[in-house]
Amino acid sequence: MLGIKNIERVKPGGLELVDRLIGVQRVTKVTKGGRAFGFSAIVVVGDEKGVVGFGLGKSKEVASAISKAIEDAKKNLVRVPVLNGSLPHEQSASYGGANVFIRPASHGTGLIAGGAVRAVLESAGIKDVLSKSKGSSNPHNVVKATVKALLNLRSAETIAIQRGVSLSKVFKG
Repeated sequence: MLGIKNIERVKPGGLELVDRLIGVQRVTKVTKGGRAFGFSAIVVVGDEKGVVGFGLGKSKEVASAISKAIEDAKKNLVRVPVLNGSLPHEQSASYGGANVFIRPASHGTGLIAGGAVRAVLESAGIKDVLSKSKGSSNPHNVVKATVKALLNLRSAETIAIQRGVSLSKVFKG
């Protein structure tokens, strides 16, 4: 998913997943017989406890496009590190023309994020964060950049395992 190694994939069974619709676009295909309208929907699902996924669905009707997007999102669930309702460290990522920067915030700050970034972070269960989305505001690319940034996050336990040292040595050097 988005070309990142060491991601923990999650099966949707037994999870209380909440879906958030980010956007529905009407797409037009011009054919010999006139215009054929269809719909494209992008959805983010998550359990608000560190599991998040996004999906894209296309159909001739809005409702079926949304349901296809939800099914696609459930196939792409991943676990992201959440530390006391915030992030372990700051991270930035880009996808296409969209650049997303996320930074941990102290308890009570709230979710300072807009649009697609907010939906992804809420679905992941992150409550205190500062973020900025730069460049393209295309929701597809913003969602992918945000998920990429979340997947690049590493918890202290992960860093200790990768370095082969104890957890206390990670913090004390």
